[in-house]
Amino acid sequence: MLKPVIADPKVTRRILKSFGLHASRRLGQNFLTDAAVVRGIVAAAEVVPGDRVLEIGPGIGTLTQGLAEAGADVTAVEIDKKLPAVLAQTLAGYENVRVVPGDILKTDIPALMGPEPFKVVANLPYYITTPILLALLEQRLPIRRIVTMVQWEVAERMTAPPGGRDYGALSVAVQYHTEPQVAFSVSPRCFLPSPAVESAVMDCVVRETPAVDVSDEKLFFQVVRASFAQRRKTLSNALRVMGLSRDAVNGALSRAEIDPLRRGETLSLGEFARLTETIRDARTKGE
Repeated sequence: MLKPVIADPKVTRRILKSFGLHASRRLGQNFLTDAAVVRGIVAAAEVVPGDRVLEIGPGIGTLTQGLAEAGADVTAVEIDKKLPAVLAQTLAGYENVRVVPGDILKTDIPALMGPEPFKVVANLPYYITTPILLALLEQRLPIRRIVTMVQWEVAERMTAPPGGRDYGALSVAVQYHTEPQVAFSVSPRCFLPSPAVESAVMDCVVRETPAVDVSDEKLFFQVVRASFAQRRKTLSNALRVMGLSRDAVNGALSRAEIDPLRRGETLSLGEFARLTETIRDARTKGE
């Protein structure tokens, strides 16, 4: 059922005025007002009728409407307590939309979505993008694809190769779990109010198996975080925060065939995996 398109500056302003709403800086709200961007997000997610979609932060229903029109069964989790009542009116008549009040970081997603595969499609608040992405990935949920609007610099970090300043723990986590790519860029003019930064829509196809094989995933990410915690430090020094002696660290690096003078930002996922295994062996031996 095609209703007035919410992704229009005039319609958005009318809705905000009707309900006495203002974009919350605390919640990082910027309302999308470009229908072409909504269509682009839905297309990037390859939404087809019957797809189960988890949307995070539906706002006034702009992207939700696009997903519903594409035939998705949408579960939208909204933290702003004022907005579920608004959504009940802006999305009235869409029987394929379920609005759930709550904080996605405190939501029992397995209980909410069940065991069947689903997609995540969202225009995430930029101040909390990374925690939400990591929470989704680390829970090993049956997610097939994550398509989300992010700040441009976050998109660069998500797709960065080893060796540059953009490459970090987020890069490793996203690339370990998914195959990420930038679907398209989005101008600040597409939002109300306009953010001070460029945006990008990220398309992350979740891998059936992680990019590299590790026997202890928890340790793998401990190694990654330690390696990037103080970027100016060499691995020989940075990894000592894990409670290993200098000799144990250097021994693990040697067995992994990694120069101890290298820094974490230069390591590939494969090298992090090798290093994890040698550190696990060192711990097993009590070094």
